[in-house]
Amino acid sequence: MILHELMSYELLRVLWWGLVGVLLIGFALTDGFDMGVGALLPFVAKTDIERRIAINTVGPVWEGNQVWFILGGGAIFAAWPPLYAVSFSGFYLAMFVILAAFIVRPVAFKYRSKRDDPRWRSSWDWALFASGAIPALLFGVAVGNVIQGVPFHFTDDLHTIYEGAWYMKFVGLLDPFSLLAGVVSLAMLVMHGGAWLSLKAEGVVQARARTIGSTAALIAIASYVLAGLWMAVGIEGYRIVGDFVTNGPSNPLHFDVERTGSWLAAYGTRPWIAIAPIMGVGGALLVYRGLRAGREVSTLLFSKMSILGIISSVGLTMFPFIMPSSSDPQSSLTVWNSSSSHLTLFIMLVATVIFMPVILMYTAWVYKVLWGKVTEADVTENGDSVY
Repeated sequence: MILHELMSYELLRVLWWGLVGVLLIGFALTDGFDMGVGALLPFVAKTDIERRIAINTVGPVWEGNQVWFILGGGAIFAAWPPLYAVSFSGFYLAMFVILAAFIVRPVAFKYRSKRDDPRWRSSWDWALFASGAIPALLFGVAVGNVIQGVPFHFTDDLHTIYEGAWYMKFVGLLDPFSLLAGVVSLAMLVMHGGAWLSLKAEGVVQARARTIGSTAALIAIASYVLAGLWMAVGIEGYRIVGDFVTNGPSNPLHFDVERTGSWLAAYGTRPWIAIAPIMGVGGALLVYRGLRAGREVSTLLFSKMSILGIISSVGLTMFPFIMPSSSDPQSSLTVWNSSSSHLTLFIMLVATVIFMPVILMYTAWVYKVLWGKVTEADVTENGDSVY
């Protein structure tokens, strides 16, 4: 309890803002290459054996990688209940599509090679493609909507009200800037999948992955830079006005928020955050060069660096906002007004300090055991025990 009293509410809120970001980035770094390989599958593998090689590069690890998605969602639910409620209410149709894709994917993995029928296998291959490409695109679309602000407001009793008809909760998400953000996300994860296949596959699958992955890296850079320019000249930011208390109660209506010129004003007050977009663009450039040169381990590491930079640049630029409201800026959710209680955040932090190292050590051990390339001989000789 002494430690609980020493850790201020403000510090715990910032720590959990960072930890949720770490969990979401961890999901992108691990399950991201699974989605990237799925999105690449019809293009890097033309024959059945080539597709089985590509699938089995992620076969042993994809289930464990999805743990990061569950941890991220659970952390948002426990640490930021208003954010969980608002985001899942506003994006529930998009979330349904993403979850449907994540449900189809394990079925496709398990059943794809159960029958030696070209039409059967082709159908499941396209299911794997959709379950990789669609979530990768929609995650970016969601981020694009958050950057622009989500049309919701709170009533006096903190009941959430969304503007527009129910179908606008999906169709309304697909505006030009959000689609551009979706392109950034999709290209980024296809690049990541290409880097993974370059490391884990060989032969024509590896060669095609390097070609497509390097192209995706250039698209990721171009679309990311274009999105940044669009934010600079065409999208208003938000700021808290007046005096506010960072350790006060979690009530969005206790803060005064107004629109400001641009989100990029944050780089004037916190210039050190420029390291994030530099990592994003620089990492993707190094991935392009690495794939073209045939480098493997370093290319995957640079891909991870690029993803870290691109995703963290969004959080750092918007801080302390986590979900601004476009229809009522006063209802915007920030780090300071939408967290759980001081005690809840502290108990969660203790549990995280204990169990997170265990998860990381187990994950590292799994990757070490399963290290090495997937070859045609591996698949043909173990046809009944691999995907």
